[in-house]
Amino acid sequence: MDPFYMAALLVSIVLASIFWYIKSSTRVAGKTPPLPPGPRGLPILGYLPFLRSNILQQFTDLARQYGPIYKLRLGSKLTVVIASPSLIKQVVRDQDPIFADRDATVAALVLSRGANDIAFSPQNSNWRFMRKILAREMQSNSSLEASYELRKDEVRNAIRHVYSKIGEPIDVGELAFVSDLNLVMNLLWGGKIEGEEGKRLGAEFRTVISKVNDLIGTPNVSDYFPALSRFDLQGIKKKMQTLMESVDKILDDVIAEHERPGGVKNEGKKDFVQILLELKKNEDVEMSNITMRQLKAMLQNLIFGGTDTTATTIELAFAELMNNPEVMYKVQKELSDVVGTNTLVEEFHLPKLYYLQAVLKETMRLHPPVPFLVPRSPNQSSTIGGYTVPKNTRVFINVWAIQRDPSIWDNPMEFRPDRFFINPEKWDFSGNNFHYLPFGSGRRVCPGLPLAERMVTYLLASFLHSFDWKLREGEKYDMSERFGIVLRKNIPLVAIPSPSATLAKMTQFQGQARRIPGESSPMLKAVSWFSKTERNSMGSKNYT
Repeated sequence: MDPFYMAALLVSIVLASIFWYIKSSTRVAGKTPPLPPGPRGLPILGYLPFLRSNILQQFTDLARQYGPIYKLRLGSKLTVVIASPSLIKQVVRDQDPIFADRDATVAALVLSRGANDIAFSPQNSNWRFMRKILAREMQSNSSLEASYELRKDEVRNAIRHVYSKIGEPIDVGELAFVSDLNLVMNLLWGGKIEGEEGKRLGAEFRTVISKVNDLIGTPNVSDYFPALSRFDLQGIKKKMQTLMESVDKILDDVIAEHERPGGVKNEGKKDFVQILLELKKNEDVEMSNITMRQLKAMLQNLIFGGTDTTATTIELAFAELMNNPEVMYKVQKELSDVVGTNTLVEEFHLPKLYYLQAVLKETMRLHPPVPFLVPRSPNQSSTIGGYTVPKNTRVFINVWAIQRDPSIWDNPMEFRPDRFFINPEKWDFSGNNFHYLPFGSGRRVCPGLPLAERMVTYLLASFLHSFDWKLREGEKYDMSERFGIVLRKNIPLVAIPSPSATLAKMTQFQGQARRIPGESSPMLKAVSWFSKTERNSMGSKNYT
């Protein structure tokens, strides 16, 4: 780039930022409430140079210093962080229509195909219709009951796979991810990937989803200085576009297969892609406004939004249980008492597993899947806690801090599932209790919650009932976390299974391995193409 042009550009950015800073800092006394307090930072850059790698703890410390609502100037972007149940109520209930829009980053705009999905779309008729279709066709009680056999089949396949690896180290997060990915693909378009090939492709798919979530959570100069976004200085937009090209190949093949006469045989039960395409074909009044771009974006929400968080939650629950053997003993005793030792876990057992449910709640208290939730943005200037929150401000809700707040929780850093037996009806995942909202609240509460809750509980119960688990010899427990838009264990949990008393009695698993589909499978060919493209563009990795 020409040096003179670059210099002129930088001067323009500096002058524009100074003008914005002065304008946004000026308040007319007696008319407009002030902005929230917060650290001043540096001119132009704001607080950006002071952000630490452990941003969760840093934002929590800032709340102790400046109060439950504070501001950060990150470049030219004003950010407000909220860490108080009473103030959260003002945002997600009292003023929910104002704060229900999203502040999509450059990477999120690419992922959501221009804010055309459920997660990042503004509130409009298409957004409401997409949520309605998802709730009716995949999350209602009737649809969940209808898909039980699919969940049961996938859980049994996962148990068979673990049984074939008795005595060998297993990546617990990867195991949970592949199991949930197969279930989601089956529900969406009747496809699954199995056997050793399925394990490899599932691991690569998980890497891609992890990269997507990492890109979403990576600080991007383009987001803090929108005037620079056209240059994509960090290459984040280009990397996300490359990933999305691979995802497009899969979705295009799936949709083409469903549109081809006789291309899909599902024995009477329609998958989600069929339902969506038939609604469009029948010229449903509301569905006619949904574009193919939005249809793909909705499918991505279910794949990207559910599989990674589900796998991470199961992995973190495993890690906490193995780090707290007395809690593990209580869980496995409850499983033996409720399920017995002559059968496997069924979904009708789950409501009776009170202690296991408390373990999951405690896991998500200490390790909320999305610790700041997805950032909100007011569609008009508003007042929260006596402070002005201007239009288009990025608003973080610090769930991680609230769920570790010693003024709310006794001994918050201890893993104590028993705490959820006190008024258990208060502690659900609905988001109505503002002390505990791992899945969000208000009209932006996680739309996939009913299915996710069932699958997490079913998988975890089955793995703990059918197997005993231990770490590799000489390995120590590590509970450190890695922050992105999705919280993860810093070091993946690798554990060695041995058959429990239940599985030792059952002969149906002996000598059985998961079936590997033929190369003619459209799903396998699509994902194979995807994995080769991913390896070529992003580099290969060993997943053993």
